[in-house]
Amino acid sequence: MKKELIERGMKLMQDPRVMKLMSDPRVMKAMMSAFQARTKVSENIDAQAAKLAKTFNLATKEDLRDLKKTVRKLEDTIKKLEKERDKLKAQAAGSSS
Repeated sequence: MKKELIERGMKLMQDPRVMKLMSDPRVMKAMMSAFQARTKVSENIDAQAAKLAKTFNLATKEDLRDLKKTVRKLEDTIKKLEKERDKLKAQAAGSSS
């Protein structure tokens, strides 16, 4: 469905009438206003969601992202330590022979 919408949009953009309309400064200004409004609404929704999450002591997207990053770092550290341990065991086994 998304692909079809994109294709139709591309066809529309090739229409001379649409190109003329899109070059009108009023239309461009209206489109910019619409994009800015969408951004502001999205930012307000995110801010309200974060506020509610804090109020109810819930994790936010950012909290989960940070937690995942921390877990990845800890997993990497564990792997390094396990390799180091195995290396030391091998050295100890080699020196006791």
